[in-house]
Amino acid sequence: MMHNRTTEILVGAFMAVGFVALFFLSMQVSNLSSSASGEGYLVDARFDNIGSLKVRAPVTMAGVRVGRVSEISFDAKTFEAVVKLRIEDRYRDAIPDDTFAKIFTAGLLGEQYVGLDAGGSATYLADGSQISLTQSALVLEEIIGQFLFSKAEEGAGIE
Repeated sequence: MMHNRTTEILVGAFMAVGFVALFFLSMQVSNLSSSASGEGYLVDARFDNIGSLKVRAPVTMAGVRVGRVSEISFDAKTFEAVVKLRIEDRYRDAIPDDTFAKIFTAGLLGEQYVGLDAGGSATYLADGSQISLTQSALVLEEIIGQFLFSKAEEGAGIE
């Protein structure tokens, strides 16, 4: 009887530790684990297509997270997605204003993030600046469609 009770307690403790680990893993994957501090400065970037980019997605430079996406909106006049990037204060006066912004896909889950490639300008991004050099997300469906279309044209030209 006592051996049975000890086994049940150990199994219960193991299950509790498993649920806690699963909770922390899900928080890490969903980007909710880091604090949502309002520190930093905002920079706008306009894209033709943002794919499945989401608010709170990382903004990286040389593989290092320098900020997060704080807001995504649609400009009905230019038909572009406007992405507001919150860059951490410690990178103020460190990112040139001719920086190039691209949307990349990371990992097996397809999480998208904004990658910045530094330019060579002597002036830096500041609060309210706009990144004018951007590259939209690659959408897998469009790439497959273009491939199939080109193969269909090749097949039609053979006859």
